Amino acid sequence: MTSTPASGPAGPDAKPRRDRTHFLYLAVVVAVVLGITLGLAAPDVAKELKPIGTAFVGLIKMMISPIIFCTIVLGIGSVRKAAKVGKVGGLALGYFVTMSFVALAIGLVVGNIVHPGGGVELTEAAKGVGQEQAAAGTETTMTDFLLGIIPTTLVSAFTEGVVLQTLLVALLAGFALQTMGGAGEPILRGVEHIQRLVFRILAMIMWAAPVGAFGAIAAVVGETGVDALKALAAIMIGFYVTCALFVLVVLGAMVRIVAKVNLFSLLKYLGREFLLIFSTSSSESALPRLIAKMEHLGVSRPVVGITVPTGYSFNLDGTMIYLTMASLFIAEAMGDPMTVGQQITLLLFMMVASKGAAGVTGAGLATLAGALQSHKPELVDGVGMIVGIDRFMSEARALTNFAGNAVATLLIGTWTKEVDKERVKRVLAGELPFDERTLLDGDGHGGGRGGHGGSGREGAGGTPDAGPGSRGKESVGV
Repeated sequence: MTSTPASGPAGPDAKPRRDRTHFLYLAVVVAVVLGITLGLAAPDVAKELKPIGTAFVGLIKMMISPIIFCTIVLGIGSVRKAAKVGKVGGLALGYFVTMSFVALAIGLVVGNIVHPGGGVELTEAAKGVGQEQAAAGTETTMTDFLLGIIPTTLVSAFTEGVVLQTLLVALLAGFALQTMGGAGEPILRGVEHIQRLVFRILAMIMWAAPVGAFGAIAAVVGETGVDALKALAAIMIGFYVTCALFVLVVLGAMVRIVAKVNLFSLLKYLGREFLLIFSTSSSESALPRLIAKMEHLGVSRPVVGITVPTGYSFNLDGTMIYLTMASLFIAEAMGDPMTVGQQITLLLFMMVASKGAAGVTGAGLATLAGALQSHKPELVDGVGMIVGIDRFMSEARALTNFAGNAVATLLIGTWTKEVDKERVKRVLAGELPFDERTLLDGDGHGGGRGGHGGSGREGAGGTPDAGPGSRGKESVGV
């Protein structure tokens, strides 16, 4: 049986539609500049625009659960052996823990060299803010964390917005479909169509990005002002430099040695996602697009579906660096510097406490305060000193976390031999551009993502018996 040619605009004789989405991201850049200008010129007005940015991020987060569910169900449902999924998940968790330790170590080294808390005084107003943040970041035990992964009902995982709950339900559904064999094929095809619909909706929402970016950045600048930035420039600059070193040196070396990929080419490929994160200060705003883009890049769907959602809760490189430097800053500013042993103990405690804090603006600050309250309560009052610049540090956290998850997906795909290396080269070289209109390769007509490379169905870009990593090198995404 052969596939029939696509008709309409996607047909072989039709001219491809011009991609107009680059205008959208130019508009985002303009909106960010206008938002900063308004925040400096009329801070009171700018602060009133905060709901606009919150609404846009809310629209994106609304799409995360269905996208994760569809991606994982389609990925696992097409894998012939369940052991392969377990191998990917185990490798991912091992990598995440290792990189968390590396990020903590880098933060410790830089923090002890720079001594960012020297010369800063704690005010009475700051003390109250620290106690408020500690209340928001109450300690969560490991038992509470594990029980929180289980949703109240099968459907509530899609309504409560907890990534790990959606991940659990999707894994169960994927394994169930896997055991059904041929009887599960109609369900997989149905999930395929739902995924196309969900990505179409996401593409529509993205046209609101300039408005959302304008409201978000204007409110931040209006609330923060220039004075706070000047007073705390040392820790903020030190934190940005440390994050940049981690991404360029550590992640850059890993992706070059393991995947033979130039980090700058990968970052350029994800440039629009970085702009979106910078303007909204939330890495979750780019999660659905990261899933789509990593599959388009050539990483198999099971690897992407497991690594990306799990990484958003466990692979928090930027948050680790932030917790390290913020803790050292507060301790020194309050005249109570910690010994190396105390630093290591506190930060290991924070590494556990931080899991699940990614993506939510301000979650890092609440995690910091809550962990200090539990482990070294005399330092909680100092949290108020960095509230003024936390939003700007939140952007660096989110950007670093996102870069870490993109690199992790490519590395784990390489280790498990679930990456089409030839396709990676072509995509990063610009020969196979990402379809911004549908966020799906060929809208399901070709191979690759839209055709489910490796699903075992005809028209998938490989043979009907193709394995999960098969993507049809000659015809994928063309």
